Amino acid sequence: MSALREIFDTSKLFVSLPVLETERLKLRKLSMRDSGDMFEYASVPEMTDHVSWEHHRSVADSMHFLRIIIQQYEFGNPTPWGIVYKENNKLIGTIGFHYWLKDHMRAEVGFALSKDYWNHGLMTEALTEVLRFGFDSMRLNRIEGRCELMNAASERVMNKCGMKLEGILRQQMFVKGVYKDLKFYSIIRDDRVDSC
Repeated sequence: MSALREIFDTSKLFVSLPVLETERLKLRKLSMRDSGDMFEYASVPEMTDHVSWEHHRSVADSMHFLRIIIQQYEFGNPTPWGIVYKENNKLIGTIGFHYWLKDHMRAEVGFALSKDYWNHGLMTEALTEVLRFGFDSMRLNRIEGRCELMNAASERVMNKCGMKLEGILRQQMFVKGVYKDLKFYSIIRDDRVDSC
């Protein structure tokens, strides 16, 4: 089978986004039923210090976001999984690919986690599984990630998962009224690790 045919065969991955499981987490499609849990974590202002979106001010904001995500699933666009903590079956964040350049076998990953679950290794666990999915199911050669200069937690997660710092993207993003410098990370198939 040619490489082009293999890339074509992966085109429906996000329409039927598979459930991924780790020891403590289930990564699954988001649904409108997640609006309450999403609002609970996305409404905390501190939670959005290092992301491009504003904190949710009402459940309607969470519902609006979920409608957009569900539409993206239908279009087959790269779209995040909801991160569910198995112990209480609660949605505690999202993780997934922002874009996927199939011709270049490259994609970018991003994630957000409820403040209540920080510093327990959960995002490292989730990212490990998503990187595995990217290399094995999406046939990626390169996976990228970015974080703000002061976002030590995201940087730590990417480091633990074998991603390497490539440099600083100066004033790369205009967010919440200011230009932000971002740290740019990547992992390629050749330096891949299977566990963090």
